[in-house]
Amino acid sequence: MRKVFRDDHEMFREQVRRFVEREIVPHHAEWEHQGYVPKSAWLKAGQEGLLCIMAPEEFGGGGGDYGHSAVLIEELARANATAVGFTTHSEIVANYIVAYGSDPQKENWLPKMISGEMIAVIAMTEPGIGSDLRSMRTTLRRDGDDYIISGSKTFITNGFNSGMAVVACKTDPAAKKLTLVCVEDGTPGFTKGQRLEKIGLKGQDTSELFFNDVRVPITNRLGEEDKGFGYLTHQLAWERLIIAIRAAASIEALLDETIEYTRSRKVFDQTVFNFQNTRFSLAAAKAEATMLRAFVDECLGEVMEGQLTPEKAAMAKLMGSEMQGRLLDQFLQLHGGYGFMSEYKVARAWVDARVARIYGGTSEIMKEIIARTL
Repeated sequence: MRKVFRDDHEMFREQVRRFVEREIVPHHAEWEHQGYVPKSAWLKAGQEGLLCIMAPEEFGGGGGDYGHSAVLIEELARANATAVGFTTHSEIVANYIVAYGSDPQKENWLPKMISGEMIAVIAMTEPGIGSDLRSMRTTLRRDGDDYIISGSKTFITNGFNSGMAVVACKTDPAAKKLTLVCVEDGTPGFTKGQRLEKIGLKGQDTSELFFNDVRVPITNRLGEEDKGFGYLTHQLAWERLIIAIRAAASIEALLDETIEYTRSRKVFDQTVFNFQNTRFSLAAAKAEATMLRAFVDECLGEVMEGQLTPEKAAMAKLMGSEMQGRLLDQFLQLHGGYGFMSEYKVARAWVDARVARIYGGTSEIMKEIIARTL
């Protein structure tokens, strides 16, 4: 038992693990081949109560806390099933709706998101912009009781499957202020590009979104006008901790698999594990994984108490993602040629982990955030 979790968290873990083993693991290879998770899988997750876990019970949510969310994030990471995309929908978009949405917005969208009927996305990144959100070019202009949105977004997780997008826009292209507006699928002028081909996370559909004079009512605005940047940054600590939680769980799972593999694989009449180099490499990995786990759990405890700072979340994201990339590379090496075969979990996990040093803010951005506190 880890001190950060209660008994109800661990009971929830058993439920999540059963669902992942039954409904995700057997189908994951097929989803990677087709490039997206079918909506039927989302509906099953909704029926099981695994979407928008922290959403209030009055809207059909579980009323859980960050600990319950962390359990789901960890179990998906252990199965190397991060690509199913539940986390962006449940832990990012739903949190924006709960925190900044009006009562009619919550009543309209949350129940459908919780059931899996509507898949929601956050549309921030633009071509040529990357982490510099204040430089985005998507515009928002007032026309009577409506807004008109023009621009494009890229690298949008679940974009192809999306039923609604929370779009970051500017009312003044020259200013740095952002406004968040919700746009439902089917709205005239809102179109989706083809699914983007990625080197990893192949089961997760990632698309471009286009907004050609898209007209939506002002009531679709999330929160106040020009306050969107503050809303986005307020949620970033948790979003970055999510990546660290994934990294810690992934490292632990692949370390166990690598130990098991090296104990069974024989080279020169002895197991790979019997070579001192192997044992020392795995021992060092175990020490690093244990230290990362302690820090990530400390951060999780702080976010559950509303005390996690942006710079500490940046530290967890930076060290977790960098360590994940380095250690998974070592684990792959210890598998030899088989580590390069996609049928082996370590191969898929290694390539999937590469993006962790990019999304949620690059490692360089994390260093800049930490450096400002020195």
